[in-house]
Amino acid sequence: MSRVADKLIALAELIRLEKPYGALLLLWPSLWALMIAGEGRPPVWVVALFCLGAWVMRSAGCAMNDLADRRIDAQVARTKSRPLPSGRLTPADAVGVIAVLLLAAAWIVWQLPPLTRWLSLPGVLLAAGYPLTKRFFPAPQFVMGVAFGWGVPMAWSAVRGNLDPTAWLLFFATVCWAAAYDTIYALMDVADDSRLGVHSTARLFGRQSWLAVIGLELAMLVLLVWAGRRADLHLLYFSSLGAAGLLFLYQLSHVKMQPDRETAFRLFRAHVGVGLVILLGIELDYALIPMIIR
Repeated sequence: MSRVADKLIALAELIRLEKPYGALLLLWPSLWALMIAGEGRPPVWVVALFCLGAWVMRSAGCAMNDLADRRIDAQVARTKSRPLPSGRLTPADAVGVIAVLLLAAAWIVWQLPPLTRWLSLPGVLLAAGYPLTKRFFPAPQFVMGVAFGWGVPMAWSAVRGNLDPTAWLLFFATVCWAAAYDTIYALMDVADDSRLGVHSTARLFGRQSWLAVIGLELAMLVLLVWAGRRADLHLLYFSSLGAAGLLFLYQLSHVKMQPDRETAFRLFRAHVGVGLVILLGIELDYALIPMIIR
């Protein structure tokens, strides 16, 4: 295989091109907000921009994270083969990738209304600052939750041109959800994190992590019910929340038993389906309920 091909494969791994889970977890809440703000019919071009933006910012966030964590990753079995700690890419390569992706993100945001553009600035700071919080903040998963949730007010403002309480309910629901599934993800590395002094909610809560996860998931559902009531959503939406709750209950017993790495990753990945189920609930509610009521 040529050196160019090797470099391209390493670049794809850096931005997790083969692992779309993170991009989808970032995207779903923005689509929830777009659908509710647009009452089931948000502008197609705005939806397209947010889909592209989610992939671009997730890719940039992965590159930033790997650049900041390259020395730590080299000491962890799960991550030492990543492009930067393994030497397949240099820090300069990562900086170049980040610059290109942020320029792409700037172009995307420039197509959106002024309020959305201003809201994008904290989003970039959150994406860049999150990896650093693992060094000193005992619960960095909440910072990641804010970073992943920041697309919600941006999406709402892109459709409505303002930020009302429903947008913030969706935002805080996303913060709780992201902190929950990232706590599950952190269970994979809790031993290595303890050895290296890296903070996480899995370390903070220890064997009580399952209580933290279920508390955060319950808070998420309560906030989404509240948002749905404010938005005059109906049975299909609330049924999707019920389906999400059932999955959370199923996961609870596995998290309580301190899952191994493979099981923890499977539980984390299942949240992609949760986000999709809720999105479908919103879409179907707006599409079908008016027909039923008529």
